[in-house]
Amino acid sequence: MSHILTAPGAPFAVVRAENGSLVYAEGPRTLREFVEPTWTFGDQPFLVAEDRTYTYGEFFAAASALANRFLDTYGLRPGDRAVIAMRNHPEWQIAFWAAQLAGLIAVPLNAWWTEEEFTYALDDCAPRVLLVDGERLPRVSRWAEGRGGRERVRTLVFHHDGEVGAGMERYEELPPPDPAAAPPDVEVRPEDDATISYTSGTTGRPKGAVATHLAQAGAAMNPRFQAAASALGRGQIPGQGPAPITLMTFPFFHVAAFTSLYSAMAVGGTLVLMRKWDARRALELIHEHRVTHYAGVPATALQLLEEATAGNDPLESLTMLATGGAAAPPDLVARLTARYGERIEARNGYGLTETSGGVLANFGADYRRFPASVGRPTPVTELRIADPAGQTLPEGEVGELLLRGQSLVRGYWRDEAASAQAFSRDGWFRTGDLAVVRDDGRVSVVDRIKDMIVRGGENVYCVEVEDVLHAHPDVIDAAVLGVPHPVLGEEVAAVVRVRPGAGTDAGELRAHVGRRLAAFKVPAHVLVQEEPLPRNPTGKILKRELRDPVAEHIRAREE
Repeated sequence: MSHILTAPGAPFAVVRAENGSLVYAEGPRTLREFVEPTWTFGDQPFLVAEDRTYTYGEFFAAASALANRFLDTYGLRPGDRAVIAMRNHPEWQIAFWAAQLAGLIAVPLNAWWTEEEFTYALDDCAPRVLLVDGERLPRVSRWAEGRGGRERVRTLVFHHDGEVGAGMERYEELPPPDPAAAPPDVEVRPEDDATISYTSGTTGRPKGAVATHLAQAGAAMNPRFQAAASALGRGQIPGQGPAPITLMTFPFFHVAAFTSLYSAMAVGGTLVLMRKWDARRALELIHEHRVTHYAGVPATALQLLEEATAGNDPLESLTMLATGGAAAPPDLVARLTARYGERIEARNGYGLTETSGGVLANFGADYRRFPASVGRPTPVTELRIADPAGQTLPEGEVGELLLRGQSLVRGYWRDEAASAQAFSRDGWFRTGDLAVVRDDGRVSVVDRIKDMIVRGGENVYCVEVEDVLHAHPDVIDAAVLGVPHPVLGEEVAAVVRVRPGAGTDAGELRAHVGRRLAAFKVPAHVLVQEEPLPRNPTGKILKRELRDPVAEHIRAREE
């Protein structure tokens, strides 16, 4: 049915650009073009936090005032980098969009990083301005006063009552924005760089993925297409009905947040923010603000459903539960459907830092029928499955997922070697994920290439074993990894978090897997615990932190 949306002249029609990639024929070409129309939403609430609410009019006035300050007071010029290091304050969005209105390159940094991690990224991107909250200030101030002080880097501090150093200002002390003031008159071109987003660094040093304005404009159109396709699937006319009210639990620095952000901003929707994740507080906010859309990693979505089930909460205002940032266990949509039927639509998908957000999506009836799939690509996203030599594999065979399209980044910041390794000359990006495409175009991601276990010549996909473990009623979380074996090369190991007091042991879990999967896929070693598994701020399990506990568990069994 999506051809209705992509036919020539339709809202999501595509054309092929000179570089070979597909791009949307209509729609914005820069983030400045995308954000400028939002001022027309005026008094509609945009950002709702515990301490205050910004309407669209107030937000745009504040962003315009800060953009003018960047150029007129700080002496910045288009192309300079503006680092944003904050938790999910409403002012995060003001800082980001001020950078776009001024033609700067916004660099969102992970708010949970240590001083050492911040220093690495700051040295790498060499910003001219730091936009930081009081909590992050101690982790960046040494850099700002050292190298930053020598290179005239300005620092603007948000939500901070203490002292600030030389060259620093408090945002709350700036003059109030003029509601009638326009953003600065600067030229922003589609080919200009818009953002540098650092990879999560789960396998090594983070790399700065650089997205142009055209790429981010494509990323802004992608969720709008998915929302329209979802409406058609439900027999509705796209664009009808009230604007969404979204409970935003993704950290703003993560690309998954932008997928929900772009979708809301395009139609005047509202984002309800949380200071920190708490399932009970999330339920309170859903009722208080009549939240219609939930956006978060699968782990928080499952916790929300557990809390709602325990309290017999009908979640009567909720119509959409969207997850991203990490692989969703297949039983998530089953749990949602068992409790709420088809009233609340589940949405899952696939995206990376390098794709500027979600580029595949699975929703509605398809998601309920095929919960292990990440869905189909957006109109401007091409994909193919390749063998190690880069040759395209036929449908149904597992290989590396390669992507090409408008929203992909152009490469890594000042790292030609990494860019050349990840991108082919004709624009195909090597995701590092193993996937398979079915004959109806559905894609299933089976594992990371580096996470695949080769046991005695047999391939074991960690995700497949993790999905089976998640299906056990006592299992809250699970991670599967390979451990060395002198004869087989590798063996399968699992770390499983069970419900408190469940009493489930390793033998029961191994038997559970053995009833569903071949014997060579059954974990030889199972470490059972009630403590949470280590995850990064975007919800991905940090398997490198599990290797030592698993090794100790194996040694203890052998002694």
